[in-house]
Amino acid sequence: MVKRSASTARIVPINEGFDDDFREQSYLKTVKPRTANQEVLMKAIEGHAMTLALGPAGTGKTYLAVSKAVEALNAERVSRIVITRPVVEAGESLGYLPGDINEKMDPWMRPIYDALSDRLGAKQVRQMTKEGIVEIAPLAYMRGRTISRSFVIVDEAQNMTFQQLKMLLTRLGWHSTMVITGDPDQTDLLPGLSGLEEAARRLQPLDGIAVVRLTTQDIVRHPLVAAMMPLLA
Repeated sequence: MVKRSASTARIVPINEGFDDDFREQSYLKTVKPRTANQEVLMKAIEGHAMTLALGPAGTGKTYLAVSKAVEALNAERVSRIVITRPVVEAGESLGYLPGDINEKMDPWMRPIYDALSDRLGAKQVRQMTKEGIVEIAPLAYMRGRTISRSFVIVDEAQNMTFQQLKMLLTRLGWHSTMVITGDPDQTDLLPGLSGLEEAARRLQPLDGIAVVRLTTQDIVRHPLVAAMMPLLA
């Protein structure tokens, strides 16, 4: 396991070209919920092997999932963090991306990298990625796998079809936790193709699975974000 700092972490962009002395802040030992629904989400992740967190942008779905993943890793309840999401461009083409798989996925993984860096520090995240403790697993490479003793974060799940979600959710192995996050109202797929809402509806009756729905009241970004969401719906 990688030795982690107990006091401070460097909080900088993950790109190698940046100086790790650029910015510093106190290490975030704990993350506390800022709304009642966020508290429900955190407790759901603690008590269930699988949690679906649905809600609009800015409600902290991904950040809380990452925080719980780091907590589980530090407590040695899991041996690695596996992160996956669909590679869907939001209305614009980025063209060919050079580099290895981690570098190709970097634009899509930026929100999760930022959250990991906030908890562990950018240097630590890069080292853990190199050692496989943090694994970036594109959706296309997940078929046929069984992921055990891991904390799996499935981000932007609204951009997956029902069949893709079915394939992904059945990857869950022993001693693993899976958190699926997404906003069913903000899919980049053609109308009717997103399978997130349907998957949540079908899975909600199962005792071992939690479905947590956050609302605009849980948005913790700039106050204008919460004000804009109803008008842009």
